[in-house]
Amino acid sequence: MNKVAAMILCAGFGTRLGELTKACPKPMLEISGYPLLYYIIMNLKRVGITQIFINLHYLSDQITSYFGDGKKFGLQIEYSYEDSPLGTAGALVPLKHKLTNFENIFCIYGDILTNQNLIDVLHFHKSSKALLTFVSHERQKSNSIALSNKKGKVIKFLERPSNEEVEKLKIAPPFQVNSAIYCMDREVLNHIPSNKVVDFPKNIFPALIKKDGLFSFPLEGHRLAIDGSDRLQQAREKLGKFKSLNEYWELNGQ
Repeated sequence: MNKVAAMILCAGFGTRLGELTKACPKPMLEISGYPLLYYIIMNLKRVGITQIFINLHYLSDQITSYFGDGKKFGLQIEYSYEDSPLGTAGALVPLKHKLTNFENIFCIYGDILTNQNLIDVLHFHKSSKALLTFVSHERQKSNSIALSNKKGKVIKFLERPSNEEVEKLKIAPPFQVNSAIYCMDREVLNHIPSNKVVDFPKNIFPALIKKDGLFSFPLEGHRLAIDGSDRLQQAREKLGKFKSLNEYWELNGQ
C-alpha cells in the first residue's frame, strides 16, 4: 500500500457548530473518547494506508499536539499550514511535490465519520480507469447531485444547484450525492491551478467529466458529516453502541 497516500482536509472553521468550535477545531470534537479525526485516520490505517497528509489553519496546534508525526499510531503524518484556506482541491497544491510520489491519493474531508472500506473504493477506481472516484450516497435533498451511468461514470454533476436546475433533470429523489470521500490518480494534481482557492466539486469535477474520468462509487456502509450539533450527537450515539472500533468497521451495509 506504499503507493497510496491520504490527504485529510482540516483547515475549516466549523462555524456551523457554533460554540462547539470556538475553542476546538471541528476534526478534534470528541466522539466516544476520541477526536473525530482519530476515526478518519484509523479507517485509513486499517486498510494499510500509513502515509497521511493533513492541511491546517484554524487552531492547528490542537491537531499537531495530539497526532504529532504519527509514529505513536504506527503512521507517518505530515502537515501543510495555510495562511488562509485554499479550498478542498487547492489544499493539495502545496504538497504536490510529495503527493506525486504516490500512484493514488485518497482525499477525505475532516468532518466525515465513516466505516466505508476504502480498499473497495480503490479497487473500483483502478478497474474503472477513473481519474477521480468519489463515494456517493442517497439523499432526498443535497448541495450536490450526480448522474452516473451503469458503470459508475459520472455524466453530469451539479454543485449547489438551483431549484430550476434540479427540475430540469426530470428525475425524482433520492439523488446520488457527493460523500466527500475521493480516490484519485496523481494526474489529477495537474488539473489543480496554483495560487487561488480551488474546490473539487465546483472547479475540478467539470474538467474531469469532459475527460470521461469522473466516477462515483455507491457508499457501502455508514457515513455521517459532522456539520451541526445534531450530527455530532448522532455520531456519539452511534459510536457509543460499539464495544470496539472493529465492530464499527464491520458494520458495512448497515
